[in-house]
Amino acid sequence: MPQTYKIQKEHQVDIQPQAIVAMAVYRADKELWLEQAIQSILDQSYTGFVFAIVIDGPVSNDLREIVTRFAKLDKRIMVVECVENQGLSRAMNFVIDWSLASSPVYFFRMDADDISEPERFQTQIEFLEAHPHIDVLGSALCEINEAGRIVGARTLPVSDKAIKRMLPKRCSLNHPTVVLRFNVFKHGFRYSEHLLNTQDYFLWSELASAGFKFTNLTSALLKFRRVDDFYKRRGFSKSVNEFKARIYAMRLLKRTRVRYLIYAVSVLCLRLMPSFVVKFAYKIDRFFLNRGNK
Repeated sequence: MPQTYKIQKEHQVDIQPQAIVAMAVYRADKELWLEQAIQSILDQSYTGFVFAIVIDGPVSNDLREIVTRFAKLDKRIMVVECVENQGLSRAMNFVIDWSLASSPVYFFRMDADDISEPERFQTQIEFLEAHPHIDVLGSALCEINEAGRIVGARTLPVSDKAIKRMLPKRCSLNHPTVVLRFNVFKHGFRYSEHLLNTQDYFLWSELASAGFKFTNLTSALLKFRRVDDFYKRRGFSKSVNEFKARIYAMRLLKRTRVRYLIYAVSVLCLRLMPSFVVKFAYKIDRFFLNRGNK
């Protein structure tokens, strides 16, 4: 039976925010990057949020100290913990279910090795308030290396139609940049807890099939950490799940095409090749992706 998440009593919050920010922390996270990620949220120009940091399973004392130190300094931080690792989906779903009682409007995603730009929340909330028909909003991002230097970029389709048209071929939102309206979760949608990765891809397909509306901003509102072993760490499980997600999107959106099937099989085979081949293919893919979405 899965272990349950518990909110640390000394780090509870008693405010009713407009927005919830959710981030999970794991044993493999880097101390400096975690500090930078948390600080980037606390430095946001928009301030009306609760920041739920989930310690998902055992972590080092150093990582725990960083989370605790920030929580003592800022009353908007709520610390949640589970003694055993349950995975990102369960961690995010716990925060979502806990949040519903306070009726927030927006749910922001954040990862423990990325950096949000100071105007990210303000920009995304202003857009959603001006476009009430949009349910899920992402943005472009910059890719940074271990030292924080920009090494690439990732832009994706902007319009709802283009985002949904791309889904059977590839995930068309940058998950760490996304904000969702809580209305999505009030309809019963959640991250699939049996998935240890690619859970966002499956969720976007379900939401697209249900008629929810998407947009991506062209502004790069997040710095995404692309480390040296990025090309190696996807692993067989994630590669297979990405393949399944593409098939799932084709089926849900009724867009099964021979060219999409060929692409899905080709990417699966490519993921299993040596890292230098994957690295080369990744750079080519980013070139054409960014060029096609300008």
